[in-house]
Amino acid sequence: MVGDAGAARKGRSHVSHDAGEDHRDLGRERVRAQDDVAAAVPLPASLPRTVLASELRPYRDHVDADELHAAAVRAGLVGVGVDEVLVASGALDDETATRLLARDLGLPVGAPNLANLPDDPAMAEAVLRTGTLVVGTGRPRFVMAARGRIVRRLRRGLKRDAGLASRVELISPAALARRVDAVCAPSFAAAATARLVLSDPLKSASTLRPGRIVGLAAAAIGLPLALLLALAPEMGLLAVQAALSLVFLAWIALRLAGCLYVPPEEPVPALDARSLPVYSLLVPLYHETASLPLLVAALSALDYPPEKLDIKLVVEADDHATRAAIAALELPPHMAEVVIAPVGPRTKPKALEAALPFARGSIVAIYDAEDLPEPDQLLRAVAAFHAGGSKVGCVQARLCIDNGGDSWISAQFAAEYAGQFDVLLPALSALGLPIPLGGTSNHFRRRVLDQVGGWDPYNVTEDADLGIRLARAGWQTRVISSTTFEEAPVTRRAWIGQRTRWLKGWAQTLLVHGRRPRALVRDLGPGGTLALVLLTAGPYAAALVHPLCLALFIADIVRGVAGLPCTHMAEVVTSALTYTTLIAGYAGAAATMTVGLGRRGMRPGWRTIVGIPFYWLLLSVAAWRAVIELIRRPYHWQKTEHGAAHRGGGGGLRSSASAPPQPRPEGVWS
Repeated sequence: MVGDAGAARKGRSHVSHDAGEDHRDLGRERVRAQDDVAAAVPLPASLPRTVLASELRPYRDHVDADELHAAAVRAGLVGVGVDEVLVASGALDDETATRLLARDLGLPVGAPNLANLPDDPAMAEAVLRTGTLVVGTGRPRFVMAARGRIVRRLRRGLKRDAGLASRVELISPAALARRVDAVCAPSFAAAATARLVLSDPLKSASTLRPGRIVGLAAAAIGLPLALLLALAPEMGLLAVQAALSLVFLAWIALRLAGCLYVPPEEPVPALDARSLPVYSLLVPLYHETASLPLLVAALSALDYPPEKLDIKLVVEADDHATRAAIAALELPPHMAEVVIAPVGPRTKPKALEAALPFARGSIVAIYDAEDLPEPDQLLRAVAAFHAGGSKVGCVQARLCIDNGGDSWISAQFAAEYAGQFDVLLPALSALGLPIPLGGTSNHFRRRVLDQVGGWDPYNVTEDADLGIRLARAGWQTRVISSTTFEEAPVTRRAWIGQRTRWLKGWAQTLLVHGRRPRALVRDLGPGGTLALVLLTAGPYAAALVHPLCLALFIADIVRGVAGLPCTHMAEVVTSALTYTTLIAGYAGAAATMTVGLGRRGMRPGWRTIVGIPFYWLLLSVAAWRAVIELIRRPYHWQKTEHGAAHRGGGGGLRSSASAPPQPRPEGVWS
């Protein structure tokens, strides 16, 4: 339970449940707030008067003069076209802006014949990136989705070539994207499924044969171990326990080392709006009607120029309920739906990979359906890319659970997340070690994503795998203090399903990258390789060794020998490993979660601390289920249910990263 719900949720981003009804006004209000100031500012001198006049002319009879003047000023401040400002602010819709522009240029408004759209996914992606479809051969015709700078180039082209007007017709950018999606979704999905497999098959989980690997491991390790257990049970048991305990204790030591590292305070970024890149957000959704209003409201509140923001809600073609909910929301201009065809594995990474061609930004970020990112997160990510230099390929924001008071399992999950994202990952980032990314709030340079092959559609923890592939390719990942608030499972059944998938994916990641050990060490170095083994095998070792140690400890208590002197060396070592593993494990987990929560001005309640052994037993259940699923259903994606938590609250989104340290609240998670 939560002693003081308001205090325990300090720093979380609050969004009222009816905010979804007003999300279309958020971007417009942000633009108009600046327009009030801009109206008194002279028109930008960065553009020749003739160019500026031509940009304003199509809209003079349809937009108020003051609003048009303010749009011209903002266009100069942000570094975009006047038409982009008008559409982003809601002064004109996409179709009307295109129609007015076409009339001014003397061009028809058309729509590409579906038969003219290319089947080849690379050519279809080129159409989306350039906003231009070339039709016919010889003297080709062009269907253009022109906005901003492209309009300026088109005007110059029409002046130079009088015959060009007969070969050009316009279409709105949104309409072109919808048509490409309608025709090319199957080819995009097929290409997404095959991309990594074709480019680097040994880095794809699709080429793993988990059953064969487990069988070979059983033959190579299991048979000798079974023989040892039969001939010398104590020595066999000791060998198993020692191997697992060493990995587990090293993992705990790495987490405890993170407690000693205090991340430096990040200054509030001061960035010129003109220099900001176009930013694309991919948000995969599947059966997420309950989460949509809060999600869209949170994304609408992001502090980033809407003219440079490109948000794609990625949905499966057969998810009719979510698609209907999206249609009912009437998305703002910078948000759009991308429909994924049912081709290949039905996984989140396949959906992301298939939607990537629709992203027009040079930076691409991933958010999940339940995410509530702090408003300045994109600005902080851009600042981190600038500060880190050209070798930084990814920026990871911190994840924080904001429904820890809903149940015992959500409180445990919240404390565990605090240890992971506020203690361990910042330390790994500072040390330059590989980082298994969180499944959301990753910000990538688009060209880096393309270079490393994007997401693996067959890995059920695509985030961890992609983080390792980035490190192997020489790219660095930075962890920033900006937070994304997430929803934890509130029932044990939902938690076990999610954790089973995570553990299965970590096993996939370790097997994929471990099948060429020399290449792995060459890419990551000895320290990076050791960190990878600990970060992926550590959770497994923790889950597997815990029941064994707990059983031995309970057996000693039942036999009345707990704490008594041992008569054999094997007993001494076994007892030492048992007690050390239990004490170090529980103490390490308690210390990590306490430090992590403390950095957020919170503290774990006594039920959370006392419940660690029971939480780890649930981890063991999930670990054994993961082993079975790895053999029987390696690519099965068990979806986590969202929208079941109590995340209500009033007020607006705010950033805690830039706020001064807060006093510790009285409320605790128990």
